[in-house]
Amino acid sequence: MSVRSYRSMPPDNAVDRRDFLKHGAAAAAAAAAVATTGVGSRFLFAGESGQAAPAQKTPARPKTNIDDVLKIPRTKTSLPGPYPGRVVEVFDPAAMPEGKVNGDAVKAMFEKGISALTGKSPKESFGLFFSKDDIVGLKVNPVGPGLISTRLELVDAVGAWLEAGGIPRKNIVIWDRFDYMLTDAGFTAERFPGFTIEGMQTMDEAAAEAAMKKQDADNSKWLKPDGTHISVPNFDLETFYWVDVEGPKDLAYLNQHVFNGKHSYFGKLLTKKLTKFINLPVFKNTGHAISMATKNIGYGAICNTNRLHQPLFLDVCVEPLAFPDIRDKMVLNVTDGLRCQYDGGPGPNAKFAYIDNKIYLATDPFALDMVCHNLLVAKRKEMGAPVNENPRNTEYLRYAEKLGLGVVAADKLTHIKV
Repeated sequence: MSVRSYRSMPPDNAVDRRDFLKHGAAAAAAAAAVATTGVGSRFLFAGESGQAAPAQKTPARPKTNIDDVLKIPRTKTSLPGPYPGRVVEVFDPAAMPEGKVNGDAVKAMFEKGISALTGKSPKESFGLFFSKDDIVGLKVNPVGPGLISTRLELVDAVGAWLEAGGIPRKNIVIWDRFDYMLTDAGFTAERFPGFTIEGMQTMDEAAAEAAMKKQDADNSKWLKPDGTHISVPNFDLETFYWVDVEGPKDLAYLNQHVFNGKHSYFGKLLTKKLTKFINLPVFKNTGHAISMATKNIGYGAICNTNRLHQPLFLDVCVEPLAFPDIRDKMVLNVTDGLRCQYDGGPGPNAKFAYIDNKIYLATDPFALDMVCHNLLVAKRKEMGAPVNENPRNTEYLRYAEKLGLGVVAADKLTHIKV
């Protein structure tokens, strides 16, 4: 029995014991986040009943180092990329018949999507984003393995496109923040021979489970004699998202988050190794908002994030993306909508999962999330799920537009269906 990683909100429905344990270190912050409304969080939460949390006095928004980051000059590859506001939706009913993925159909969908996005063939499109010398990351979402995690076949399709463009397998890195979650979701060297598989940090699941049970935990496997986490060397101490909020000081938090001060450091994988990367999120909700492209990277590229859920929550889907190591390197986003989840997220809940046989492509992750947010709201209405269309649910996307990171205004979005 092992403990899995955090989620940013408590589950809307019952989950199994292993799924429950994975949220241990985040439980207190998540519960606090549910009661938070207003500008401080840019998000309005609701419970299973769909009733909005009682209004409370909005706490002052904590200071961050976003102003310093915005002074860094942009490059030709900076977000929102060459196709701001442009989102391509590709549908093929043959992609996932009866729950089994058709890899050939998914590969064809991806190639059609790339061509629709760029107006060029897949081969010609490669050169718009990459050179043969690039080291390219594929940021997957391994949460909910086998149910709503990034499909292995979609990664196959993207990897094949990169290889066809001349990038050797050893220079393609499938990555996520937690190493064990990659393994759980099937992202292994055996499944992807020649590719590099890299988690930015480890977490001692046995120690985390003991802490959840309020038992004495053996922290010797992750806690060094000097009191630091064994994953500290994986993070770049010179590149950080600073927020004037301290992380909890208990060992259970440190086990999961590596650091517990006011700094959320970026992984060296991003700052030192990768020259470009593709974001491969999953189509799912988090409360009445979504947990898709921007959240997959905002919370996936840095450590010490649980302290940020209550005071900032969805703003963490924006401000870390303004840093050059994301802003200038994340050149493509491909949302996996083969099997989606309209409620109960961002963790897996089979009750609300459904096959939709779609993928979505964009260079602009904020435009992508706005289109997908609207589609998810429509699905919730169709299924009779609680719907809260308060503008706070998408305020973070408009915030990104103000920062010049994306285009989300309805009259500027282009939604192409293939």
